[in-house]
Formats: sequence, C-alpha cells, structure tokens
Amino acid sequence: MSVISKYKTLSQAKDSFSKEEFGNALEQFAIVLQNYPNSKEAYNGVILSEMAMSGEGGAEALFDYYEILKEEDEDQADSIMSDLLSNMDDTMDSLNEIFTNPLRNRLEYEDGILYQDFKDIIADGNSFRETFENIMFSTRVIITKKEDFIDFLSNLIDNNFNKMALNYLENALIAYPSDKSLRKLLKKLSKGKIIEN
Repeated sequence: MSVISKYKTLSQAKDSFSKEEFGNALEQFAIVLQNYPNSKEAYNGVILSEMAMSGEGGAEALFDYYEILKEEDEDQADSIMSDLLSNMDDTMDSLNEIFTNPLRNRLEYEDGILYQDFKDIIADGNSFRETFENIMFSTRVIITKKEDFIDFLSNLIDNNFNKMALNYLENALIAYPSDKSLRKLLKKLSKGKIIEN
C-alpha cells in the first residue's frame, strides 16, 4: 500500500470543503486519517465535513475560524478545534435549554443569578472580570434573552475569557448560522489570541 501525500491531500480536502463539496472533502480527510491516524487536522476535517453534510450551518463558520487560527499557530489551532468539537454537544444542549425554556431554568437553578442582576452588580462599580470570577464556580448566570447572551459573550471576549466565549459562540452559530451579531463576535474573537485564564 502506497503512502499518500498528506499535505497535498489535506489541501485538496480543504479546497473541496471551501467549494461546499462536503462529501468529497470528507472522503479526502478520511484518507489522510487512515494513513496518518494522529493527524488532528484530518480528524477535525472529518467532523466538520460530517457536520456540513448533515446541514449544520455552523460547520462552515467553524471551518473558517479554524483556518484563521492556523495562520497564527497551527498546533494550537488543532488542539483548540479538537477540544471545541469534543465539547460541542454538551454546550449545544445547554444553549437549547436556555433559549427554549427560560422559566424552567429560572426555577431549576435556584442558586443562579439572572443576567440582569449580574449587570446591576457591575453597574454598581464592580468589574465584569472580578464579578464573573467570584461567581463562576458557585453560581450560574441565567440568561433568558438572546440580547443578553450577545452582551454576555461580548463581555467574555473583552475580559479574555476567550475559550469559554468560543465554546458558546461556535455552538450558537450552529443554532443561528446567519445571525449577524454572532458572526461579528466571531470576528472580534478571531482578532485576539485564545488565552486560557
């Protein structure tokens, strides 16, 4: 069995994905993965291609963001995308719950704080970062409106909670792939480096 050219096949796969030929992209990423089982780029490409083929509009936004990350640091981009894809289902379930049944959330999470109350604390002179760090491990921030979710994500990005923001943002784009405010936040996030805080 001859060994394929990893970089040439990856390049062809990415080209196919960009042309929205997702089946062809999936096949090419899979060939690389068969020959190079440790290739995170091929693994991520397979997942993104499968997502795109199943009609999840956020797959293309994820792919574009992945390409932006790779320009800065390829190894870090592969790890970030692998982590994001592996955690995506849990985050998506949480987002769906927030937007489909806010009243149940309010009752279920009695230890939570409504986002409006959280903003009131900040308005009293406390910083977003300090307030969020003080509550993030003991209290949930309950968001019941999409506008509040956008504001919350923007504040996460502004205060360098980038991995957390990315996790929420990419999953939100799957649910709302054409939302301009979410895409604007994705661009804002891509301008900064992903830093774990």
